[in-house]
Amino acid sequence: MELHTSRLSRRPALAAAVLVPLGLAACGNRTVTRTDGSTTTVRFMLNWYPYGEHAPFYYGAEQGIFEEHGIDLRIEPGQGAAKTTQAVGAGEVNFGWADTPVVLGNIDNGVDVKSIGVFLQTTPSAVQFFADSGIDSAEDLAGLTIATSAGDAPTTTFPLFLEAAGLGAGEVTEQNIDPAGKNSALITGQVDALIGFAHDQSPIIAEASGKTLDSISYADVGLNFFSNGLITSGAQIAADRDIVQAMLDATSRSFAAAREDPEAAVAAMRGKDPQIAEPHVLLEQWNGTIDLLTTENSTSDVPGTNTEQDWETTISILADAEMIGADGSLEDYVDTGFTPAT
Repeated sequence: MELHTSRLSRRPALAAAVLVPLGLAACGNRTVTRTDGSTTTVRFMLNWYPYGEHAPFYYGAEQGIFEEHGIDLRIEPGQGAAKTTQAVGAGEVNFGWADTPVVLGNIDNGVDVKSIGVFLQTTPSAVQFFADSGIDSAEDLAGLTIATSAGDAPTTTFPLFLEAAGLGAGEVTEQNIDPAGKNSALITGQVDALIGFAHDQSPIIAEASGKTLDSISYADVGLNFFSNGLITSGAQIAADRDIVQAMLDATSRSFAAAREDPEAAVAAMRGKDPQIAEPHVLLEQWNGTIDLLTTENSTSDVPGTNTEQDWETTISILADAEMIGADGSLEDYVDTGFTPAT
């Protein structure tokens, strides 16, 4: 893919997840800075309420990793990647955790954010179904009804999944369902399968239904793009690059530590949110996340280290899905001056 240096055209409509009214800009950009030896309070917003993928942040805070990097981390739940992205861009919080397709689409629409390190480098997007459904391969999806949610990354890229799997759009029936209702739709038999993030949803559905789930990942058919990662505002980068680097380094170290001791990482989440799942569900979610931290192109085992090749692939796929403009460059979306310390 050729990366152009021009700014992206402002597309009037991309995905629904990008079109949440900004309404935050009036808050102004509030940034954080620090002096040597000081500890700075940093507000950090998740993409959703806490689930297993977020264990490294709680573990890193508990183990003093963020404090060692001069950060007093204040973790806040989110209400979706779009709202998190826009809260970061408006300066309501200093850093966020958000899905890359949503982040890039919001950048196209003028939100002042940059990716500074993607951690889920293999997409968790997948078609999920009960293991006893008789589905053994992507070809078996033909003729089935699959729950989708308009505007999210798995749904918007679903046509590319079907193409990669050798299926035509008319070979499956898509039933648009609100994200909150998709799990129930599968459990009650309203649909044969659903698409979403398997590392998060499948353990929850299994817990609620008492049945084993299976899935076909988009990456299984050769379609891979970046997912959740660390973002901050352009204003924060301009105000203090050192604290941005410190946040990235502490996050990377926390992910590495949580990967080494999953049980302890999940235990650090206990009691942190009234909506949090049972520990065994959180553990399954975190173990599923570990499998997503690298790609076949990864040149480093340090979490959050991205390759230009994977970024190019991501930008190309999202442009093909019309989630972002066709003329975006790497520099439009990423501050490449930040790399996790080894």
